[in-house]
Amino acid sequence: MLTNDQLSKWDRENFFHPSTHLGQFARGEAPNRIIKGGEGVYIQDRDDNKLLDAFAGLYCVNVGYGRPEIAEAIAKQAEELAYYHAYVGHGTEASITLSKMILDRAPDHMSKVYFGLSGSDANETNIKLVWYYNNILGRPEKKKIISRWRGYHGSGLMTGSLTGLELFHKKFDLPLAQVIHTEAPYYLRREDESMSEEEFSAHCASKLEELILAEGPDTVAAFIGEPALGTGGLVPPPAGYWTAIQAVLKKYDILLIADEVVTGFGRLGSMFGSHHYDLKPDLITIAKGLTSAYAPLSGSIVGDGMWNVLMQGTDENGPIGHGWTYSAHPIGAAAGVANLELVDKLGLVENAGKTGADMKAMMQQALGGHKNVAEIRGEGLLIALELAEDPEKRKFFDPSQTVGAKIAGALLKRGVIARAMPQGDILGFAPPLCVTADEVKIVVDATAEAVEEVLGS
Repeated sequence: MLTNDQLSKWDRENFFHPSTHLGQFARGEAPNRIIKGGEGVYIQDRDDNKLLDAFAGLYCVNVGYGRPEIAEAIAKQAEELAYYHAYVGHGTEASITLSKMILDRAPDHMSKVYFGLSGSDANETNIKLVWYYNNILGRPEKKKIISRWRGYHGSGLMTGSLTGLELFHKKFDLPLAQVIHTEAPYYLRREDESMSEEEFSAHCASKLEELILAEGPDTVAAFIGEPALGTGGLVPPPAGYWTAIQAVLKKYDILLIADEVVTGFGRLGSMFGSHHYDLKPDLITIAKGLTSAYAPLSGSIVGDGMWNVLMQGTDENGPIGHGWTYSAHPIGAAAGVANLELVDKLGLVENAGKTGADMKAMMQQALGGHKNVAEIRGEGLLIALELAEDPEKRKFFDPSQTVGAKIAGALLKRGVIARAMPQGDILGFAPPLCVTADEVKIVVDATAEAVEEVLGS
């Protein structure tokens, strides 16, 4: 039975929830869940329901809930200095220390960290820096950004344009003209079934080159991609993909932005996805795992080559005209320092690799032979279960059947949170990196039961 109904009433009357069916929610046709606590991989709602969060919030609570080390670091920073800006050379011990910690973990050729608050604003920063860079180099026409269908890079005007998902464009007059999209590295959904992974990777690189040539290489500034697709389906790249793509970018002098909002700080079993897939980006986007979402913080990590041009720009034009009031907010930075210390202390990067591999194998054993399972895929603790009406013929369910959402609902009844991903019947799993083998078994067993409830055995 629900308690505190006044709070529920206020929720529907006053709170504009993101990514929500507004009409259904306001009318009370869709449920609301008010969360009051969390510990480890579990959250607790106001009715004392305990739920295993197998998606770590929005794949962000990497160290798990209820870590006193981070809460105490936030409180200490708030008492000492709740805020000061980072403009014109101002810093705090937390922001300076966190910058050093990030660069110690990032690929060797990265140079500086610019801090924001969300992955969306970090990618907005990245695009501004790319445009500034090309203006300083005397290439004012080189401004277009290539993203990928099914990529996710945020919900702003520019970042929503970069995102390659219909829901984020529909009725928002997006994408903006400077953004163009190329093929997603989604092997399961390839048009030519006869292609091997390597052949499909070569095909993706060829389509990218065709697009660059059609637009004009002198007009294309950068390519942005997640090392492994996140919200677009939790899809690791096919074999040879990033080698082939980077060769095309190098050929046409196009910058690479690695969006590591999801993959940064351990999710794939490596500190960064750039390490995992041997990427050499010019910019890296970070957020979620930077603080495990204990406080808002994001970052743009700038490579050596780009940094040198940015310095040249300020020598020629004065201070760079970009900044946020809350850039390098001390409380967020303090949370980041404590979080990364915990990631190291608890061995969470290694645990993500081992436990993720075990989870994928267990999921394969439990559901790999099911008549409607098209694919079980993933890397580290980024795992997806994709369903289809006829997997052998790659005939997918009609979206109106909402199979993925129904299975997520059946899982919730069993006390496990997974995410029904957009544009397909895809169940996503990205538990906190501290998840244990016993907790993984709970998730897999509940998933098998939920699939059987919705689709039969």
